[in-house]
Amino acid sequence: MSSRLSPTFRDALADADRALAGMWVCSGSPLVAEICAGSGLDWLLIDMEHSPNGLESVLAQLQAVAPYAITPLVRVPIGDVVTLKQVLDLGAQNILVPMVSSAAEAAEVVEAVRYPPRGRRGVGSALARSARWNRVESYLENADEHLSLFVQVETIEGVEAAAEIAAVDGIDGIFVGPSDLAASMGVLGQQTHPDVTAAVLRAFDAVRSTGKPVGVNAFDPAAAQSYIDAGAGFVLVGADVAVLARSSEALAARWVDGAGSGERASY
Repeated sequence: MSSRLSPTFRDALADADRALAGMWVCSGSPLVAEICAGSGLDWLLIDMEHSPNGLESVLAQLQAVAPYAITPLVRVPIGDVVTLKQVLDLGAQNILVPMVSSAAEAAEVVEAVRYPPRGRRGVGSALARSARWNRVESYLENADEHLSLFVQVETIEGVEAAAEIAAVDGIDGIFVGPSDLAASMGVLGQQTHPDVTAAVLRAFDAVRSTGKPVGVNAFDPAAAQSYIDAGAGFVLVGADVAVLARSSEALAARWVDGAGSGERASY
């Protein structure tokens, strides 16, 4: 018996004729993940770094979004070989690793997701959803075709090394994180500070010079559009928890603060 896996995010980017819009799924809820999966967006980022997600909840979210025409990525909390092995075995085909600031660090992450002799990924496909319990023909031989690996540049050191990081064999693209980048530049919380924006654009140029796609996090619509205009191939434009927070605040502004008086709150 054979089983077919979904195309990777690498494939989706290669086939795209516009920037791909996505959103964070930070709630840890499979139900919320499924709601977001049916939104019409291009991709979802299931986050393990800054969210209450463990292996079981990530598995449930991957299963919840699988029937939908959307590509899920999983951001691991750290790019170590054990964490990556476990998340890959859950069936995550697209991985984002945070805080990669050098080509050497990128190469270590590549080794962690590849089977020997090219890497150090532990072999357990007969036991795992990744190979559909050995229902994916020749999974061990062709595993690299079934997964894509992206790393996050979010320090000034990473920006300066962005071209070298992107050029590492096995890195399929770079995602720039303005929040931690701002912190590393001494302007904590100022993601749209001119110096931060300039650094993001330097990273864009460096990555694109290697022929690899580059993405960015930008909840502000104007910032997101400016980054798309500058060549971003994929952008995170919102988060499930942020949408819920702002929308519930708007309800309160309309029905509590405005006491039903007809005042309108902006979303």
